[in-house]
Amino acid sequence: MIQFGSAHVIYIFEAARWTIVLSLIAFFGGAVLGLLLALARVSRLLILRALSAAYIQTIQGTPLLILLFLSYFGLSLLGYRLAPIVAAGLSLTLYVGAFLGEIWRGCIQAVPRTQWEASDCIGLNRFQQYAYVILPQAVRIATPPTVGFMVQVVKNTSLASVIGFVELTRAGQIVNNSTFQPLVVFLLVAAIYFAICYPLSVASRVLERKFNVAR
Repeated sequence: MIQFGSAHVIYIFEAARWTIVLSLIAFFGGAVLGLLLALARVSRLLILRALSAAYIQTIQGTPLLILLFLSYFGLSLLGYRLAPIVAAGLSLTLYVGAFLGEIWRGCIQAVPRTQWEASDCIGLNRFQQYAYVILPQAVRIATPPTVGFMVQVVKNTSLASVIGFVELTRAGQIVNNSTFQPLVVFLLVAAIYFAICYPLSVASRVLERKFNVAR
């Protein structure tokens, strides 16, 4: 039996970098999609509100694991074989976008109605209302829950292991299969996840207190 050693530790830490990369892809891709969905959810056009709501409800009601299978195995049946990181990034972007869209929709609607009315009174158009009045206030409200949600994004990257993407969890499985020392291996994996997620959790609480005091 192979003994757990420094080479395994290095391998796991290298896989942790891919967990961070995949988390960043998911977050930034999901942020763009989420902003578009949030704006569509508060649009004056009924069709945009209906379509964005249908998308959000569909994605939120679908397990991320199913999205991963559809992106990797489903598209391959149609002739579009994606690399594991592309399929994982696509699935997580769709998933994160739905949740951020709903979070940010609530934050936009949390801006007092008087702010809309005041910006109307000074003659701002819809774009100017969002750019100069509504979104700057919504960003302050949205920052703590958004940072907190990033913790969930990091942990959800572990599901990408089911389509062969070697991130932190998958690396731990591979090392465990060769060393048969699950306690040591997965304690290290858990410690790395904690090191990534804990600062985000602390930042979320700090930002929440800071913005509550500011308001």
